[in-house]
Amino acid sequence: MSRNPLRAALTALAALLPVLALGLTLTTTTPPAAAAATPVRVMPLGDSITGSPGCWRALLWNRLQSTGHTDVDFVGTLGPQGCAVPYDGDNEGHGGYLATNVANQNLLPGWLAATRPDVVLMHFGTNDVWSNIAPATILAAYSKLVDQMRAANPATTVLVAKIIPMNPASCPECGSRTVALNALVDGWAAGKTTAASPIVVVDQWTGFSTATDTYDGVHPNAAGDQKMSDRWYPALVAALDRTTPGPTATPTASPTSSPTVSPSPTTSPSPTTSPSPTVSPSPTAGGCTATWRIAGQWPGGFQGEVTVRNDGAAPIAGWTVRLPLTAGQRISQAWSADVTQSGTTVTARNASWNGALAPAAQTTFGFLADGAVPNPPPAVTCAAN
Repeated sequence: MSRNPLRAALTALAALLPVLALGLTLTTTTPPAAAAATPVRVMPLGDSITGSPGCWRALLWNRLQSTGHTDVDFVGTLGPQGCAVPYDGDNEGHGGYLATNVANQNLLPGWLAATRPDVVLMHFGTNDVWSNIAPATILAAYSKLVDQMRAANPATTVLVAKIIPMNPASCPECGSRTVALNALVDGWAAGKTTAASPIVVVDQWTGFSTATDTYDGVHPNAAGDQKMSDRWYPALVAALDRTTPGPTATPTASPTSSPTVSPSPTTSPSPTTSPSPTVSPSPTAGGCTATWRIAGQWPGGFQGEVTVRNDGAAPIAGWTVRLPLTAGQRISQAWSADVTQSGTTVTARNASWNGALAPAAQTTFGFLADGAVPNPPPAVTCAAN
């Protein structure tokens, strides 16, 4: 036994101090594993304006990425349909569907269960308007859809669009019907919104022109896609800032097959496929160039869209586009240009309002044709007047 117990204890403690210090250092300098951020799940919901191909979604998603909103996951049981840029293309844009049919047939709960959205972007009702469904009936369908969203996620934020204008050749009343529906959306949203599940109205109608922002009086062209993306962006960013992501029940990276329920068709021919754009550049003539693409096709016919651009350094007062259709195709309808056909040659001259183009400005016109899709694509030519 030691003659000096205190000295022995101090000696033992001194020997342990380096070990204790090392343990303390290891404990305090090893940080906990960082938890992965849960993305906010955003469901684009609607018809062909949203999903066929709905390239405003590509513009919107890439803008979110470039402005630091990288914790966003677009979700849906349908996958992307082109748009020529990489983007998160999952969506619920079902071409030809009516909001009233989706509500009446209870299609939405299955989509919600598969994707669990935190935010819904809803541009829905175009086909209902086209089918002359009463605005009150459409809004009742909106209410049922919102109730189903809240049943799946009580904290769902719903961004509801005043739908873009319509002016299809086969429905001269559609323009005024759209106005009648949009006029009621603000009041409906105010009565349906809650603190837990806010409804935000996004005005896609004001400032949108069927003449310059669509290729057929209904579906947006490139200019229309940009306008739609620009309108969604601030409302979606605000929704992202106030949204706490919920738990993900199932992975959303791999789209599932779409339901087999057959919706009521629209009154116009719906494309059976959404091909990637087929672009055929024209040679430059007087500063004017033209490209064309297939906007849709169906058995025995197709829809084409031509973009005219002033690539010169000076303004032009007008333009003339020519394209050959050498396999017996015949133009049956055209818009945003004066289109004639002589044999195999189609000639399109600018309308009174879209002929003057500043340098780098562009416009579009479209047409329907009977016959097979041209293969190979025709060589389109453009001349400035």
